[in-house]
Amino acid sequence: MDTKDLTIAKVKEGILGGDFSAKEIAAEYVSTAKSKNPELNAYISILEESVFDAAADIDRKVASGETVGALAGVPMAIKDNILIKGEKCTAGSKILSDYEAAYNATVITKLKEAGAIIIGKANMDEFAMGSSTENSAFGPVKNPIDIERVPGGSSGGSAAAVAADMALAALGSDTGGSIRQPAAFCGVVGMKPTYGKISRFGVMAMASSLDQIGSFGKTVRDAEAVYGVIKGKDKRDSTSSDEPESFLNLGDMSSVTIGLPDEYFVPGTLDADTETAIGETIKDFERSGAKIKKVSLPHSKYALACYYIIMFAEVSTNLARFDGIRYSRHSDLKTDDLLDIYLSTKGEGFGDEVKRRIILGTFVLSSGYYDAYYAKAQKVRKLIKNDFAEAFKDVDVLLTPVSPTVPFKLGEKTEDPMAMYMSDIFTVPINLAGVPAISIPVAGREGKLPVGFQLIGKHWHDSDLFGLGSYYEGL
Repeated sequence: MDTKDLTIAKVKEGILGGDFSAKEIAAEYVSTAKSKNPELNAYISILEESVFDAAADIDRKVASGETVGALAGVPMAIKDNILIKGEKCTAGSKILSDYEAAYNATVITKLKEAGAIIIGKANMDEFAMGSSTENSAFGPVKNPIDIERVPGGSSGGSAAAVAADMALAALGSDTGGSIRQPAAFCGVVGMKPTYGKISRFGVMAMASSLDQIGSFGKTVRDAEAVYGVIKGKDKRDSTSSDEPESFLNLGDMSSVTIGLPDEYFVPGTLDADTETAIGETIKDFERSGAKIKKVSLPHSKYALACYYIIMFAEVSTNLARFDGIRYSRHSDLKTDDLLDIYLSTKGEGFGDEVKRRIILGTFVLSSGYYDAYYAKAQKVRKLIKNDFAEAFKDVDVLLTPVSPTVPFKLGEKTEDPMAMYMSDIFTVPINLAGVPAISIPVAGREGKLPVGFQLIGKHWHDSDLFGLGSYYEGL
């Protein structure tokens, strides 16, 4: 079976029409995942047994004339910081290598009710800390487009799985660009919804005020189909909301205004390949009749520093729970001293990047430094949010690059944390503001490294991005 041109709609149509069974689809994707994973390392685990149980249940329902869900038979990859009951959930960390989830995340419950088939748990930067998926305790993920390059991070396994036909769609988490940047690097679509649009219950927290679950797909409509299933208010997540959505009038593109933030197009910021690709995308929208307007987000220059202060602080708090007692045990320790248990467990279980962020986060929250760093960063965050609100008075959406460069080579930035952090320069402001954003591959780049462009929307206007993104794919 050739899965290259399959979409979510085609899978459901084919299963209902008898062209193939859910079991046949599942078998094809499991086979591809098992054959490609030794090279790409996109999956930490492949859930072969549960895959075929789920597929058999869908085939039974179809045969008996029962109604099946919106994602019936759709093979999906799930980032390994999202809990699936009875399955290991490592967050890419040695400290959780034996942890088994006791319950399903809300998004997993919704996916299963919709008939999705979960192929496996996708590899990731440890606790979602990284921009290249080289920080996993289970080894780096390789980019399917060029295996000498990174797939982006931290949801690199999810993006790589979709790009390599090891899954048709995937879930990731996005704290500062961890869905959009790997989507751009792997040539797939990645959506970071409005903060609160999707429940975070059952997702291992990294930075709670920034984290958001989102979807990957080969097309905008596939990413939207998954989003449509998992969105909505959840009583287990007080930050979630059922705020109504709005839709742009795409029948008349002359009524659509796209903003280009000056701060995202500073000369010398983009590599030549990315600059050319983004320029062509802007021209495509201009030719379609959309109005292009320059805007300013003046506090964007502070966004990266602001983000890393806030994120470090929340990381140091959230990761305090991994103490070697509740979620992992070291039975070979020859001590009853609590401090020794903490030092041994965290020293051996956490990787270097996680330790770096815990240490810096503890520092910015410490006495004498809280006001100088953390409190000030929160004030700057408010200014950044206000910048977006002001810009959206004049435009419907913003268009920007996702990354300043095409995918970089494995090992190129691992010894320089600041260079790695700069990979997120165009994505972190969106998380600070809590607005939605989608990464879409620039068209016409066959045979070249992928480049993604980013559409950014107003709060709760996620559907505007899906609509405009799908319109672009049809140009």
